[in-house]
Amino acid sequence: MSLLQIRDLTKKIGNKVIVNHLSLDVQKGEILGLLGPNGAGKTTTIRMTVGLISKSDGQVLINGIDTRTHFEKAMKHVGVIVENPDLYKYLSGYDNLVHFSRMTKGVTEQRIREVIGLVGLEHSINDKVGTYSLGMRQRLGLAVVLVHRPSLLLLDEPTNGLDPAGIRELREHLINLARQEEVGVVISSHLMSEMEMMCDRVAILQKGKLVGIHNLSDLVQDELAQVQFEVDRPDLAVQVLQSLMSGAEIIKDQERVRVRIPKARVPEINQKLMDAGIKVFGVNTIKRTLEDKFIEITGGEEH
Repeated sequence: MSLLQIRDLTKKIGNKVIVNHLSLDVQKGEILGLLGPNGAGKTTTIRMTVGLISKSDGQVLINGIDTRTHFEKAMKHVGVIVENPDLYKYLSGYDNLVHFSRMTKGVTEQRIREVIGLVGLEHSINDKVGTYSLGMRQRLGLAVVLVHRPSLLLLDEPTNGLDPAGIRELREHLINLARQEEVGVVISSHLMSEMEMMCDRVAILQKGKLVGIHNLSDLVQDELAQVQFEVDRPDLAVQVLQSLMSGAEIIKDQERVRVRIPKARVPEINQKLMDAGIKVFGVNTIKRTLEDKFIEITGGEEH
């Protein structure tokens, strides 16, 4: 059974459809990214999933529990952060944790200490939150939603406002949670490079509809490689490439030619260039990024 099951989730406001019959599943220990331009329905989906706004239609099951009929029971398995976490700045990090832990029965002192270690706040947990950096507040917010041992974590744009070091720290903590504690994570973000390093799968949304769900490894892998040859005679190199691959798109600048070819042909083409009297100073394969594939799938709309 999937940890999270969303079936035909729909949100309408008047005649406008914000989310249109969205269905997806999340497994234990998986990080699923929600990708889409502004207005695609990412935040609305997260808010409906955890009951922050009402659903127009559809069903959400968490650990097999229907949120419509057993909302409180289902929410015991969930931790959620929508943008920046709300914390008491005049209290210490530890006092914030204790305060929020009292909202759930059975949270022990040992568990509080465990989550402090999980998010790496051992040395600053007794400082007032008002002195924390934004990255530290995000980590404390993560500790707050983890203290009751949720099996599902939903994070809406959690990297907003973080510097590169803070983004890296948050990414490492989320990967550790998924791998070590088998927490299922759903995360939305505009930073596709981060999603590429973090997620197992991505769900691409556009205008409220699910365009597709893809394994990250399959999405960025391609049978054809974008290969760049650094040469001394780019005009002649273009002629050689055109004779070898009729109709292929070849991009040229002052010292380089770039073409999309099967990786297996790189040695052969390199040899043909040299046979034609062209000096080849370098051969580089340009990896296809998640952003490239995202633009291809969505047609670049509202990018």
